[in-house]
Amino acid sequence: MRPTDVGALININDPRVAPGGALVSYTEQCVELDANRYVTAAWVTDLDGVRRALITGGDADTSLARWSPDGTTLAVLRKPRNGDDEEPTSIVFVRATDADAAVDPVTVCALAEPPSELEWSPDGTRLAFIARQPDPAYYGAPGETRKAKDTPARHITHFYTREDGEDFTFDRPARLFVVAAERDAAPRVLSDGPGASGFAWSPDGTRIAYCEARHDTWDFDLANDIWIVDAEADESASPNEPQRFTEPGQCYSHLSWAPNGARIAALCDPTPLDTPRHGRLVVFNVATGACESSTEQLDRNCAPYPGARAPLWDGPARLLFNLEDAGAVPLVSVLVVNPGGGACELEYLVDGPRAVNGFDRRDGTLAAVIGAADSLAELHIAAASTGGELRAITNATERFSTAIGSEPVTPIRFEATSSDGELVECWAYRPVGDGPFPTLLNIHGGPFTQYGYRVFDEFQMQLRAGFAVVCCNPRGSSGYSEAWGRAIRWPEWATDPGTGWGGIDYDDVMACIDTAVGRFEWIDGDRVGVLGGSYGGYMTSWIIGHTNRFRAACSERSVNNLLTEEHNSDVASAFRTEIGASHIDKPEAYLRHSPITYVRDMHTPLLILHSENDLRCPINQAEELFVTLRMLGRTPEFWRFPGECHELSRHGAPKHRVQRAEIILDFFRRHLQDA
Repeated sequence: MRPTDVGALININDPRVAPGGALVSYTEQCVELDANRYVTAAWVTDLDGVRRALITGGDADTSLARWSPDGTTLAVLRKPRNGDDEEPTSIVFVRATDADAAVDPVTVCALAEPPSELEWSPDGTRLAFIARQPDPAYYGAPGETRKAKDTPARHITHFYTREDGEDFTFDRPARLFVVAAERDAAPRVLSDGPGASGFAWSPDGTRIAYCEARHDTWDFDLANDIWIVDAEADESASPNEPQRFTEPGQCYSHLSWAPNGARIAALCDPTPLDTPRHGRLVVFNVATGACESSTEQLDRNCAPYPGARAPLWDGPARLLFNLEDAGAVPLVSVLVVNPGGGACELEYLVDGPRAVNGFDRRDGTLAAVIGAADSLAELHIAAASTGGELRAITNATERFSTAIGSEPVTPIRFEATSSDGELVECWAYRPVGDGPFPTLLNIHGGPFTQYGYRVFDEFQMQLRAGFAVVCCNPRGSSGYSEAWGRAIRWPEWATDPGTGWGGIDYDDVMACIDTAVGRFEWIDGDRVGVLGGSYGGYMTSWIIGHTNRFRAACSERSVNNLLTEEHNSDVASAFRTEIGASHIDKPEAYLRHSPITYVRDMHTPLLILHSENDLRCPINQAEELFVTLRMLGRTPEFWRFPGECHELSRHGAPKHRVQRAEIILDFFRRHLQDA
């Protein structure tokens, strides 16, 4: 895969099975490289893969396709493509299931900002959605263009006023709305707090459960509660007062109301001030509020990143959900049978070395978007009428492979023994040709995420350029025991103290590359580079301050100074949840584990990449490292990407993604191949 082959990537997502099980909707995102944008379209397919678009023509994206309860109508979001200014509003529309795509749909409502969630009421008369509600004091009336100099000063009273990729959010709170599913209806707001999410209708359609942090100290304790609000209020009335459903202190998301109305399922972070923890699936009794079941004993993360969706009720007592397991993301079913907690009885619907990105099941039909190390994510469908076996319906991998002229390279799994005797799961990718090859050690972000069984475009580009690729899931990664993820908490913690970042995780990644060099004769151990983004960038910066093992390094969107990061990030104040103390009380703990502290020992040729609009790891993190190295007489290379946020490598402008890849490959060619 060459950098320009970013234009061949295809992303399948968001499957939804129609009532009756005979049709499935999903979205397909492609890249228009010349236009420097992404194109997303909602499609409907039958069980044999015969598909049609939900709307044709125009310069807009369609997504969030949702079937009405009777299966006769689809609700769909239509929004301007890539935020183009020609059409500033997003539209929720409905259309008959059997309508021709060229026929104009019925517009329900136009919105200043696109919804992030959309669902029909159980009786099919209304739609509920989550969308941001811009404050006109800052953003003007709908359709008004306001210059910054004409905008009043913002009054800040809490943390978390901005979000990477979103800019300011406190003056654009996410609200829960309900609207009649008819032409030109007026949406009615049901929430008035700082940010609603993860809603679910009650089966009788009279109430909606949703998640929101409505207490004043939410930005200190990071708790997010479940609330229930009346969905039947008079349209002229102000929002109803929601009723608290859960006790404060935990962080809930992704709600799902059982079809018999007796239970509500949710994903839960049980200790948001004591991280990381596995995301748990929990089930509450609606009548009593008691938690009846939890996946705590699974000791696996049930809130995968990215791609977690609400657990899906499969009858009154069974739930479908994803979990992370050693690089895989299986789809499992659990029987909710043990009030008060206890062991989980799991059935694996999709397992093996694969990753499920989205799923749905209804009326005997299962739809799942499944990827693997040698396959892009494809829509798979299993139905009794077609034999009951999962079959790939889409052909994204074939189209991608045809466009780039080769198939994705499959990795070789191996294990490395770390300094304390623990085994670390690793993978090595061999490029085409005769070795030994210069090699790139890649380190993932997070740190509580995982590498695994997906096609990773970065690796495929490095392979095409003639580099072998090595990666692993060191301590701090998700996908393993909770103790594995918590092993790099700071020593300052009284409970579960760890080594801190740059401790045992450093030993793990070094064991990975040393084992790969010793095991694979096609890896040239004298020509090895290291790179990563976010936490992976942190580890890259840390590594070159503690060893001269690598010929060259690329630190991208990195945290280099944890002390200033805790002041400047959009999640400023959150690092205390892993460090165990605030930067006010223990600044030495932040500096002890900051790469910038060891900058005098950095002699490895370094490439620094950063986005100028990165709010998660602001641009000063790169500037501090670059300026200090230059003052020490070193020669770092620094590239800044305007208009991009923390997600440049995944969701940035396609042309910037191409340029970024070319910069990285050119840098490592000069230092590993041409040296």
